[in-house]
Amino acid sequence: MRRKIRRRAGRRAALAAVGAMTASLLLTTPQQAAAGPPNLLTNPGFETAGAAGSDMPSCWSRSGWGDNDFTFATVADAHGGTKAMKVSLTRRVSGDRKALVTENAACAPTVVPGKQYDLSAWYKSNTPDVSVTVFRHDTTAGWQYWTDLQNPPVSAAWARTEVRTPAVPPNTDRIAWGLSVYGVGTLTTDDYAVEEVGAAPPQPSCTGTAEQCAKGKWEVMAAQNPVRSMHAVVLKNGKVLLIAGSGNDIAQFNAGTFTSAVYDPVAGSVKTIPTPVDMFCSGHVQLADGRVLVMSGNKGYPSADGTIGYQGLKDSYVFDPATEKYTKTNDMNGGHWYPSATILGNGDVISFGGLKEDSTGNVTAEKFSAAQGRWLPMNEVNQTWSYWGLYPSMILMQDGRLFYSGSHTFGNGTAGSGASVYDYDANTITDVPGLRRKDERDESASVLLPPAQDQRVLTVGGGNNESNPAANRLTDVIDLKKPSPAYTAGPDLPQGLVDTGAGKRPQTGAEGKMYVSAVLLPDGKVLETGGGLHDRADPVFEASFFDPASNTYQAGLATDPIPRTYHSGAFLLPDGRVMSVGDNPGNGTYNHAVSVYTPPYLFKGPRPQLTSVIDTEWVYGDTQRITVNRPIAKAELIRPAAVTHSSDPNQRFVDLPMTVVDGTTIDLNVTSNPNLAPPGWYMLFGVDANGVPSVATWVHLGGAPALAAGAQQPRPAPHEHAFADRLAAPKPNPARREAAPVAPTVAGCDRHYGTAGVCVPGAFPAEVKKTTQARCAWLAAHRFPQRMKVNGSDPLRLDADGDGFTC
Repeated sequence: MRRKIRRRAGRRAALAAVGAMTASLLLTTPQQAAAGPPNLLTNPGFETAGAAGSDMPSCWSRSGWGDNDFTFATVADAHGGTKAMKVSLTRRVSGDRKALVTENAACAPTVVPGKQYDLSAWYKSNTPDVSVTVFRHDTTAGWQYWTDLQNPPVSAAWARTEVRTPAVPPNTDRIAWGLSVYGVGTLTTDDYAVEEVGAAPPQPSCTGTAEQCAKGKWEVMAAQNPVRSMHAVVLKNGKVLLIAGSGNDIAQFNAGTFTSAVYDPVAGSVKTIPTPVDMFCSGHVQLADGRVLVMSGNKGYPSADGTIGYQGLKDSYVFDPATEKYTKTNDMNGGHWYPSATILGNGDVISFGGLKEDSTGNVTAEKFSAAQGRWLPMNEVNQTWSYWGLYPSMILMQDGRLFYSGSHTFGNGTAGSGASVYDYDANTITDVPGLRRKDERDESASVLLPPAQDQRVLTVGGGNNESNPAANRLTDVIDLKKPSPAYTAGPDLPQGLVDTGAGKRPQTGAEGKMYVSAVLLPDGKVLETGGGLHDRADPVFEASFFDPASNTYQAGLATDPIPRTYHSGAFLLPDGRVMSVGDNPGNGTYNHAVSVYTPPYLFKGPRPQLTSVIDTEWVYGDTQRITVNRPIAKAELIRPAAVTHSSDPNQRFVDLPMTVVDGTTIDLNVTSNPNLAPPGWYMLFGVDANGVPSVATWVHLGGAPALAAGAQQPRPAPHEHAFADRLAAPKPNPARREAAPVAPTVAGCDRHYGTAGVCVPGAFPAEVKKTTQARCAWLAAHRFPQRMKVNGSDPLRLDADGDGFTC
C-alpha cells in the first residue's frame, strides 16, 4: 500500500499533501519532452493588455457555461513577469469557467493534422476540479470542443502542468485551450506554452509477407470451441468465457444440459464449466470487480406450431473468473430473453427489453445495485413502461444519459426515428433523427468510436429477419457532442464475397450484411468482420477497418475463412489479436471452429513494451506513471468485450493523454469522469507512432473506495460538457402496463416445420420464387434437413404431396 500512496502523492490522490511539498515534487521532476518549434502562443503570460475597453488580456477570452457564479481577474501574483489570470467559482450547479486562448487566426496557434503538441502552464489552485480543455478549429465546421486532457492536482504554490495532445485530427488548422474550473474554488494560471513535438517516427518495417502487412492474417485454431456458445466475455485474466446454455438446441434443453467454457488463448486450452440454467440468449456485463453479471436466458423454447414463442428467465448469476463458478443473485423482476445490459458510471447495471416468461415484451427497466449486490425492486427503479425490443444497444453517454443507437435484434426498430436519448433521472425518452432505414437495423452493430471522449457512435449494416430483405451497406455516424445530435450518412460498407448456396460470388448493388461484428482495436480503428446477406443464411466473407479520424473504410482485408452469421462474435484479445467464434445458421447446425485474426499492425516490426506499470489500481482523475522501452504516441484503456448477437454496448476505448517525462517515462492522465470509463478492469495498451500496440497490461479503474485508501479525500466531480442539450421535446411515456404484445414469430422462424431448433425463414429472400420447388431448392442449398415434419398447417406450401413432411 505504501508504494501506491507514494505514487499517488504526485497527483490526484494525495490531495491532502498540498503546498510547497507538491510544488517541489513537480518542479524537480523533469517534464519537458523533446519539442520542435518554440512556444506557439501569443501573449502566453497575460502581460499585454487587451484592446481599449476589453476586460481580458490580449489573445485571451472569458469562456465557460452552466449555472455558476464566477469572477475573472488579472492579478499581480505572477509566476513570471507581472501578471497572471485568476478565475474563481463561488457557487456551482453545473458547467465550468476558464480563460481560453481567443478563437481567431491572430491568437490561436496554427497546428498540423497528424502532429502532436505539448501544452503546459503554471498554476495554483485550491480545488481538484480543474481540467486542461482543448478546442479545435475545423476548416469546414468551425470551432468546436475537442477534448479534456488532464486534471492537475491541488497546489498552494506555483506548479507546472504539461500534457501532450492526441494526433491533431484531419481538417484541423488551429487549436485553443485553457484550464477549466468546474468546482467551487480558485485557479490562478500563468506562462502558457504550446510546442510542437518534433521527433519523426521511424519508418515501419514489414515482418510478414506483403499481403499480411497490408491485409493481416486469419488462422483457424487447432482447438475447437467445445460448446455451442452464443456469448463471449473476455475476463480480467485474459481468458474468454464462452456461454452456450442449451446452445439453441432443444434436445440439450430437454435434457437439462447447459454448458459454458473458459478458453485460454495463451495456453490454447479449454475448460468446460457447469452452468446452472439455460443462459442461451441472456445478457451479460462485467461488474466493477471483474466478475460477470449474467441475467435472464431461456425459460422455454417455442411450441412446435409457433403459437407460443421463446420465454425469458428471471434468473441472474455472477461468474467469478477466479473460481470459474456461477453464483446466484436475487431474481430480476421479470423475464428478459435478449435483454440489454449497460454498466453505469457508479457501477450499477441497467437493463431493458427482451421477452417475459409468457413471451410478451418486457416493458420494465431493471437495475442492479453495485453497492447492494442485487436487483432492485421495481418500485425503486424509474420506469417509462417502454418496450425497447430485443438486445437494444444502450450506450452510456458522458453525462450519464443513455443513447439507444437503433441497433437491435429481430424485426423493426422502435416507433419514431429509431434512435433516442434516454434520461434516467428525468425519466424521459427523446428521439434523435437521421438513422436511415431504421426498420432494417436488425442485427446491425453499434460502437462508441475511439476515443470515448469524442462521443461519436457508428452504426453498421443490418436487415430485418421478418421481411428478410438483402442486408444493407448503410453506415451512419452521430456526434453526441452536438447540441442537437443527428445521425449523418457514413461511407457504404465495403463489399466482399457472398455464398448464397451455389458457391461464393462478389456482392453487387446495395448488398451488405447483418450479424456483423465490430471490434475496437488499440490503434484506434474499428474492425468489422463476419455477417450474412440474409437472416441466418448466405454468409459474407469480407472485413475492413473503419478509421474514425477520416471517417473512411479500408477495404480488402484478409477474411475469416469460417462463415460467421447468427450467434457468432468477434472480440479483442489482450495481445492485440481478434478472436472469432460461432455460426448457427437456420438449419440448426453450429460451427465449432475458432479463428484468430492478426491485424497488419502486428507485422510492422517490434512491438513497444510496457516495461513497468507502477500501479495497477487506478483512480478517477489520477495520473499514473508507466515506463516503456521506446517512445509511444498514445495510450488507452479498452474495456474487455462482452458480446452477443452483434451487440456489445459497453465496448469502449478511453484515451489516456500523456505527459512525457522522457523517451521512456510517461505519466498517463486518467479521466475524472466515470461515465466515460465506467469502473472495472481494462486493457492498457501503449501504441507507437506507426500504430503498433504493446501487449496489454490489466489495470483496475475504481472510485471513492480505492481513493480513500490513499488519501481519505472524495473523488472529484466529473467534468461534463453541455452536449445534446437542445434535443426535441421528449416523447410521452406510455401508461403503466404489464407487457407489450409481441408475435410468437418474433425470431423470424416459421415453426410449422421441423423442430424448435430449426429456423425455416418466415419470409424467403426476394429472389426465391414463391413456389414449392424454389423454396425447397433454397432449403436444400442451405443444408436444411431434407424432410421436416409439418406441424399442423403448411403456410409456405412446402408439403406438395400432403404426406406431412416437407419437400
